[in-house]
Amino acid sequence: MVQNQKKPSRYTITAALPYTNGPIHIGHLAGVYVPADIYARYLRLTGNDVAFVCGSDEHGVAISMKAKKEGISPQGVIDKYHTIIKQSFSDFGITFDNYSRTSAKIHHETASEIFKKLYEQGDFIEETTAQLYDEEAQQFLADRFVVGSCPKCGHEEAYGDQCENCGSSLNATDLINPKSTISGAVPTTKETKHWFLPLNKYEDFLKEWILVGHKKDWKPNVYGQCKSWIDDGLKPRAVTRDLDWGIPVPVKGGEGKVLYVWFDAPIGYISSTKEWAAREGKDWQPYWKDKNTKLVHFIGKDNIVFHCIIFPAILKAHGDYILPDNVPANEFLNLEGNKLSTSKNWAVWLHEYLEEFPNMQDALRYALTANAPETKDNDFTWKDFQARNNNELVAILGNFINRVMVLTHKYYNGIVPGPAEFSRIDRDTLAEVRKFPNIISSSIERYRFREAGQELMNLARLGNKYLAEEEPWKAIKEDEERVRTIMFVALQISAALAVLSEPFLPFTSKKLKNILRLNEERSDEITPNEIAAATQKDTPTVRSISPEASGETSWTEVSTKETLLPPKHQIGAAELLFRKIEDSEIQAQLDKLEATKKANASTGATNKKPMPQKDTITFDDFTKLDMRVGTIIEAEKMAKTKKLLVLKIDTGLDTRTVVSGIAESFTPEEIIGKKVTVLINLAPRALRGVDSEGMILMTQNAEGKLVFVNPGADGVGNGSTIS
Repeated sequence: MVQNQKKPSRYTITAALPYTNGPIHIGHLAGVYVPADIYARYLRLTGNDVAFVCGSDEHGVAISMKAKKEGISPQGVIDKYHTIIKQSFSDFGITFDNYSRTSAKIHHETASEIFKKLYEQGDFIEETTAQLYDEEAQQFLADRFVVGSCPKCGHEEAYGDQCENCGSSLNATDLINPKSTISGAVPTTKETKHWFLPLNKYEDFLKEWILVGHKKDWKPNVYGQCKSWIDDGLKPRAVTRDLDWGIPVPVKGGEGKVLYVWFDAPIGYISSTKEWAAREGKDWQPYWKDKNTKLVHFIGKDNIVFHCIIFPAILKAHGDYILPDNVPANEFLNLEGNKLSTSKNWAVWLHEYLEEFPNMQDALRYALTANAPETKDNDFTWKDFQARNNNELVAILGNFINRVMVLTHKYYNGIVPGPAEFSRIDRDTLAEVRKFPNIISSSIERYRFREAGQELMNLARLGNKYLAEEEPWKAIKEDEERVRTIMFVALQISAALAVLSEPFLPFTSKKLKNILRLNEERSDEITPNEIAAATQKDTPTVRSISPEASGETSWTEVSTKETLLPPKHQIGAAELLFRKIEDSEIQAQLDKLEATKKANASTGATNKKPMPQKDTITFDDFTKLDMRVGTIIEAEKMAKTKKLLVLKIDTGLDTRTVVSGIAESFTPEEIIGKKVTVLINLAPRALRGVDSEGMILMTQNAEGKLVFVNPGADGVGNGSTIS
C-alpha cells in the first residue's frame, strides 16, 4: 500500500552522505544535491514543514584507504574533507537544515542504540566465518582491501565486494587469486565472528511494500533494481566488520569490531535530524516516526539497494520508524564522454569551478539540472554548459529581465506604472503566468526536475514573446497609455520569475528580488480601482502597507494574486543577471582535461600490466629472425577493406610489398617516408590477392593507439640489421 496519500504534515528529506575521502564534483551535484535542494526549497516556498538533512560519511574502508595513501590518520582525512565538502555545499546554495558528520557523538549513540535494540530483539544472526587475513599487516581485510579476478567475468581488478567491470556483487572469498592492497601479500583465511541481518526474513515484506505498493510511484530504474534483487532471493548480510576505524560494536563479543559502514551511514540521517532538532528546540521524533511525515531519500543509483532494501529492513525490524515514500535515484553523469573518476582526476571540482567562474553557481546548477541523469546516464560537456548559459540564461531569461528593467527606468524612473485598460493579450498573458506555479509544482512533485527547469525557462520565453509582439519601444511614441499597461504586465512576469526561479537559481532569484525590491513593501490586496488610479509615471511615492502585509512573496501567491508588484512601487537599478561565457574560457577547461588525459595515459603506461612472457625460446630461434631498418616509400589503402594498407618498403636489400592492418590508425600520406622495423624473412602470405613479403613491427601506447617500433638513432640506414 502506498504511504501518505493525503497531504503530509511534514517532510523529511535526506541527501546521500558523501564520503569524506575527497572533495565534491559535478557528478555529486547533478546526481543528488541539486535535485534534493530544488525539492526542499520548493516545499519551503509552498509553506511546508521541512527537515532537509545530510552529513559527512566518515567511517568505512574508503577513509582508511585514503588515510594510508596520504600517510595521515583517518581523523586527519575526515577533518580535512568534511570542511571542504561542507563549504562547497554552502557555496552552491544547498540549503541543508543540518549538515552533520558520522564521527559525531550523537551519531555514535544513535547507531549503537539501534544496533543494540535489534540485537536484543534477536534480529541478527551470529556466525563464525572464514575471512581473508593479511599475515604481513596482521589484520583482517575489508572488502575494498582485496583485489583479484572476478569469478564471473574474469576481470583482474575486481574488489572484494563488487566487480566494477560486470557489476556483480561479490564476497572477498569469491575472488580468484586475491591479493591484499595493503601489503601486496596473498591473504590467508582466518575464522572470525560477525553479526548478520537476515534479509531473507524480510523478503515478503519487501515484495509487498516495493513490488506491489510502489510500482507506479518509483522511478523505473529504482523499481527495476529492487525487483532484480528480490527476485534473485535475499541473503543474510553482515552488519559488522573487523576494522579499527568506525563505531565499536556495542555488545559483548564485539571487541575489535565496528559496525559495517552501510549499517551506520543511513542512520546518519536520523542522528543529523536529532542534532538539528536539539539546536532548534524541536522534537525530532515526528520527522521519523509519524506516519503523516513524508520521507524522501535523494541518492545516486549505486545506493539504491542500501536505501530501498537494507535500510528499510533495519527500520522495519526496529518497528518505530516510518519508511521512505520515494527514493528518486539518479543515474550517473559522465564528463566529456568518460566516466567521472576521483582517482584519475577526471572531474570538475566545485571549489576549482568557483575559482575559474566566480559568482556563477547558478549557471552550473542550471546546466546540471537541464542535463540531469534522471533516467539514464548523461554527459556533461563544456560546450553544452556554455550553450545553456549563453543561449538560455543570458539570451532568454537575462535578456527579458534586462529589457524590462531598462525600459521601466527609462520611461518611469524605475516606478511601476499603473496600467490602463487591459487588452485581450494582456489578460491572456497574465492568466498564463498564473498557471506556471502549478505546472512547475507538478513536475517537481513527480521528481522531474529537468522538466520543471524548462518550464521556468518557458515563463521567460512567454515574457520575451509578449514584449516582442507589443513593442513598447515603438508604442511609446504614439500611445503612452498603452505602454504603461505593457510595462505593468512585463513587471508582473518579472516578479513571477523572481519567485519561481528560487529553487533552481537561488542566487539569481535573490538578485532579482533585490532589483525589484519585491519583498520590501508589498500589499496582499491591490484593488482594480487602485491599479487604475496609479497612472502617473512621475509620482515617486510607494504604496504604504501594514506590517502584517509585509514578508516574502510565496509560491502560491504567483497563482492567486492579481498583482505582485503594485503601481507606484519603486524598483532598484537595472543590473545584468548573467554574463556571457567566452570561447576562450571553455577552451581553457578543455585544455585542462586534455592535460589530465595525457597525465593519466603517462601514468597508465608506467603502471600498465604487461602481457605475460611467452614460451621460452633458444638463441638459435632468435637468430632465425631477420629484422631490418626500412623506409616506407609508397602507401595506399587496399580496396574494399577498412584496416589494410599496401606499403612499398625500401629494405636496403630490395623494395618489397608489405600489407599491414594499420589503416584505421594512419593515413597513407602521413607514413610515407617513415622509418620502420621490418621482419623480412617471414614467409610470403597472400592477402586479398596481394603477396605480403614481410611484417612491420608495431606496439600500442597507454591509450591503445598503434605506434611504430622504429630506430631512433641518427645515421641508421635502410638494411641495417637489428640483433
